[in-house]
Amino acid sequence: MAGHIQDRWYKTEPGPNGKPVKVKTDRHGTGMRYRARYIGPDGTEKSKSFPDRQKRLAEQWLTHIEADMSRGQYIDPTAGRITFRQYAEKWLAALTTDLTSRAAVEGRIRLHALPHLGNRPVGSFQAEHIRDWISQLEETVQAPAYRRHIFEVVSSVLNAAVDDKLLTSNPCRARSVKAPRALPTRVHPWTAEQLFAVRAGLPERYRAMADVGGGCGLRQGEIFGLAIDNIGDLGWLYVRQQVKKVRGTLVFAPPKRGKLRDVPLDHEVSAALAEHMKAFPPVEVSLPWITPTGPKVTKRLVFTASAGTALWSNAFNAQAWKPALASAGIIPRPERGQRYAVAREHGMHALRHFYASVLLDAGENIKALSLYLGHSDPGFTLRVYTHLMPSSETRTRAAISAMYKTAGQIHDGPQTAQAA
Repeated sequence: MAGHIQDRWYKTEPGPNGKPVKVKTDRHGTGMRYRARYIGPDGTEKSKSFPDRQKRLAEQWLTHIEADMSRGQYIDPTAGRITFRQYAEKWLAALTTDLTSRAAVEGRIRLHALPHLGNRPVGSFQAEHIRDWISQLEETVQAPAYRRHIFEVVSSVLNAAVDDKLLTSNPCRARSVKAPRALPTRVHPWTAEQLFAVRAGLPERYRAMADVGGGCGLRQGEIFGLAIDNIGDLGWLYVRQQVKKVRGTLVFAPPKRGKLRDVPLDHEVSAALAEHMKAFPPVEVSLPWITPTGPKVTKRLVFTASAGTALWSNAFNAQAWKPALASAGIIPRPERGQRYAVAREHGMHALRHFYASVLLDAGENIKALSLYLGHSDPGFTLRVYTHLMPSSETRTRAAISAMYKTAGQIHDGPQTAQAA
């Protein structure tokens, strides 16, 4: 058995005849009687107290400790007392993701995990606690995809707790726990008529954004960060930076996941950009690089606010993009004094979907499209856009028909089949 059990109500002293005898201590009859003690893997003494008549439980506890240490499944009882709030703060401080992603993760934990799980000791988590929390999450968070994101963040925190020997297993991965499921969605790209209707509804200084998004597949931040030196004279557009908000400050940063890329620049898109820059010459804008405290970088931006500053996405969406969507009939116009309705599927990302649909319809392959969009995995591109390949059915039928023709097994039509 690991360690030993101390009886704090009695002590052993030499008797009159020299033999040891038990005598009562000053603690006799008060407090916990037995203290189970052992040396943990870190070399420090650990203990747990048990009441009178519970010596057998103390022995069983020590036996379990010894078994856990021999199997490599030992959990320090004192370390497990750290609350989820305390551990999550340490976990967040050690994240190596960019500041924008970290801010999103912090928000999910602060708003949706800590109010329900924050005060619970990490070592006490059971599957039932996660099931109860998921039930509460379904009442407070409407979007299934966002519920899934929140759940995965909490699961990541508890995975780390398992790695740090604070938990034996992650309760989020228990068989009885059903993770929130994101409802399957399909991309429904705009028609060319819708694209140009939105373009016409934009303020003149922003209309060429529709050409860059719909004709080159850039993200909103990449369009905002497009500089004059990113436009090549040999039919290429070089995606090298974006404008993004980090902790309330606009910064220049590499494209998403650091995927620098070169995108074919069509003559029509190039002409639209040239016309735009003639009317609205590029403006030098200086922003920190990657973080608010990063070194200042200056770019001659193609698209800026009327004051000659970098664009803020929230202001642009509310004051330019959504009114253009409404003018094109894609979203309804709000009543006087009301805001525009939420329309996530019709954000500027819709321009990328349109770009993908045009290329796929023209027969472009998934690998090339993935490269132009800046995706890290062509498989992701395929999963998102495979249903936008209408010519695939035609190619399939043509391939089977060619096989029959080569084999000399051509049918003349329904009459032949009936005669047979």
